[in-house]
Amino acid sequence: MSELDLKEGAKVNLDIKTLVGIIVSILTVAGIWFSLKSELSQLQIDVLRMQDDVKLNHEFRVKWPRGEMGSLPADAEQNLKIEYLQTEVSNLKQTVKELELELAKDCK
Repeated sequence: MSELDLKEGAKVNLDIKTLVGIIVSILTVAGIWFSLKSELSQLQIDVLRMQDDVKLNHEFRVKWPRGEMGSLPADAEQNLKIEYLQTEVSNLKQTVKELELELAKDCK
């Protein structure tokens, strides 16, 4: 085996084809590196966004049924109607009791 004698003033003979090939290879590798790096960064950002969405979805899934996140306008209207019906039923029950008492007095 022969030893390489490299010194500061050593000269290298390369034809232009080889030099262009080396430069193109280096640029290709650099381009691939930077595109992979940017793709990785984009994927990390997407994962962060998805984690935030999952957290918000979990919060919604737990709090909505409990009524801690508000209600739909239709739900509010429905609740008002239910309250009205409950009041009416209570009034009717009271009227029925009063009529039963009057009927019991008249029967005696």
